[in-house]
Amino acid sequence: MKLCFKIVSIFSFVIVFAQSLSAQNYLTVEQAIAAALENNYDIQLFRIDSSKFALDNSYARAAFLPRVNATTGLVYNNNNQKQLLADGTKRESNGLRSNNMVGSVELNWVLFDGFKMFATKAKLAEFVRLGELNIKNQMVITVADVINNYYNIVRQKQQLKAIEEQMSINEDRVKLAEQKISVGLGAKPELLQGKVDLNAQKAARLMQQTLIEQLKEQLNQRMNVALNTRYEVSDTIPFSNNIILGDIMNGVESTNPQLLAVKKNIDINNLILKEKKGDLYPTVSFNSAYNYSKTNNQNVINPFTSLFNRSNGYNYGVGITIPILNGFNVRREIRQTKLDIDWLNISYKNQKAQIDLGITNAFMDYELQKKMLALEEENIILAKENVFIALERLRLGISTYLELRETQKSLADAYDRLIAARYNTKLAETELLKLKGDLVK
Repeated sequence: MKLCFKIVSIFSFVIVFAQSLSAQNYLTVEQAIAAALENNYDIQLFRIDSSKFALDNSYARAAFLPRVNATTGLVYNNNNQKQLLADGTKRESNGLRSNNMVGSVELNWVLFDGFKMFATKAKLAEFVRLGELNIKNQMVITVADVINNYYNIVRQKQQLKAIEEQMSINEDRVKLAEQKISVGLGAKPELLQGKVDLNAQKAARLMQQTLIEQLKEQLNQRMNVALNTRYEVSDTIPFSNNIILGDIMNGVESTNPQLLAVKKNIDINNLILKEKKGDLYPTVSFNSAYNYSKTNNQNVINPFTSLFNRSNGYNYGVGITIPILNGFNVRREIRQTKLDIDWLNISYKNQKAQIDLGITNAFMDYELQKKMLALEEENIILAKENVFIALERLRLGISTYLELRETQKSLADAYDRLIAARYNTKLAETELLKLKGDLVK
C-alpha cells in the first residue's frame, strides 16, 4: 500500500486528531503521520531555516537598486584665538562663537559588477529550493519513523495475543491436572509444572503490555503530543504485494530528497563561482550627492573672515574600480570554489551508489520476508492444529503434558516468526518508499 501524504493545516488537524481520540480512542497511521508532520520539532526547525531563505530571497531585487544615504550635523564652537602675523602684528580674542550646520544626500548605484548581482539573486532563489528539499527530506525521515513505530506497536499487540493464547492453553493444562488429581489419576508434578508455565506466561504478558506502552510513548514524542495520551492502534499490518524493483530504481535521482539536495548544493556552488569570477571584472558605479553647509560667526579675529557663509549644490559622476592586484586572493577563492564543486560531484556519485545499494538490499529483504510470510502462515495453521490434537490427547489420557509443552513451544516459535515476517515486510516496504522519496508528496 503506497503511502502518500499531504501536509494538512494545523487547525483542521487539531480538530480531526482530537475528535478521533476522544470519540473512538483509535489512532490510524495516517493520523499519526499528520500529527508528526505538523508538530515534529525537527521539521519545525527546518521550516524556520527555509523561512529565513525565503526572507532573504524576498529582498533579492534590492541588489539592483541604488544606495541612498543622508547625513547631517550641527556644531557649536566657542574658541579662544591668538595670532601673530608676519608684520609683527598681534591679535588675540576670547569667546569667539560660531555654529556650523552641514547636510548631504549621497547616491551610489552599481551599474556593473561582473554580473555578481545576477548570480547573487539566482543563488538566493536556489537557497529557497534547498530549504524546501531539506524540509521534504526531514518529512520523509519522520514519516518512515512514525510508520515503523506505529506498526511496531501493532506487532507487539499481535505478540501479546499470541501470549494470551498460550495462557489459555496453560490454563486448560492446569484444570486437567487438577481434575486428574481429584480422581486419583494424576501426578502433582504435572500440576505444578502447569502452574509454573502459566505464571511464566503471565509475566511475559506484563512485560509485553509494558513494552506496548513504552512504544506508544515513543510515538507520542514523535507526534509531539502530550505524554500518556491513550489510544488504540490497528490490529493488522498491511503492505503491498506488487512493488517492482524497476519502478523504485527508475527516476530515483529526481525523487530522492537527499540526492536532490546535493544537486541543489552543486547549483548553488556554481553560482558562488560566478560571484567569485565577478571580482575579476571592473566595477562601474554612478555617484551623485547634494551637499549643504552653513556657517555663522558671531565675531571674528581676522577682518577678512566672513561672518556668514553658506554653500549648497549637487554633483554627479561615474566611478570605475579596476582590480589590479590583491595578493591573488580572488583566484585562490575561485580555485577553492571549484574544489568544493568537485567534492560535491563526488559526494553525489557516492550517495547515489549507496542509495542504489540500499534499494537493492531492501528489495531483496522485501521479497525474502514475503516468501517467509507465506511459509509461516501455513506453519501457524499446522502448529495450531498440532496443539489442539495434543490437548485432546491429554484430555483422553493417551498423551503426557511433555508432548503438549513441545507442541506449545512449536506454536510460540511459529507465532514469533509469523509476526516478525509481517513486520519485517512492512519495514522493507517503508525503506523502499523512503529511498524512492514517495512517502511524502
